[in-house]
Amino acid sequence: MKEAENIIVVKNLHKTYPGEVPLHVLKGVSFSVKEGEFVAIMGRSGSGKSTLLHQLSLLDNPDEGEIIVDNKELTTLSDSEKTKFRLQYFGYVFQEYALLPEFTAVEAVSLPLILQHYPMKESRKRAGEMLNMVQLGDRLDHFPSEMSGGEQQRVAIARALINNPKILFADEPCANLDSETSEIILELFRKLNEKLNQTIILVTHEPEDKKHVDRVIQMKDGILQ
Repeated sequence: MKEAENIIVVKNLHKTYPGEVPLHVLKGVSFSVKEGEFVAIMGRSGSGKSTLLHQLSLLDNPDEGEIIVDNKELTTLSDSEKTKFRLQYFGYVFQEYALLPEFTAVEAVSLPLILQHYPMKESRKRAGEMLNMVQLGDRLDHFPSEMSGGEQQRVAIARALINNPKILFADEPCANLDSETSEIILELFRKLNEKLNQTIILVTHEPEDKKHVDRVIQMKDGILQ
């Protein structure tokens, strides 16, 4: 069996936020992630884990270092090229579900495709398939106000997967959920990883989340442990 290749390679990443006392958040971070790997970035609050995820996912720009995804160096891309790369390669799940109250589940999930000018019928069909995958096939026409927090997060996961992203980034996706629902969401990530060979980068501070992932990248004070 052929060994999976690195889909992410990070070299000497630095990030400092300016201010009266500059905050040096990332201090020379280097690591790699293989295609199809489910990795957790863990550490205390303020360790730099969310900042690292924001650099990897092109939501922020590092001050120094390289981020290579699928053999492409991302820090050299223009803003428009980064936007295009995000749409084609990345899916995002955040702590907040970011669902518009006036959109049903199927409308929310189909929106990324519609914004890329896919036909409405095709977009809704694909959205229905994604919602079935996250076990919400019976909630297609429900609004956020008619769904639990866990169901809303599953809608957000389906929306993140609609473009078939190479990498799914999840930043504290269970922070607003109770422990039972968190377990359901993390089990869903595990199944997506196994069924789709989906590469997943998860930021979490919960030690018990380790059991769901392939590998833990531990951070402390802006460096890897």
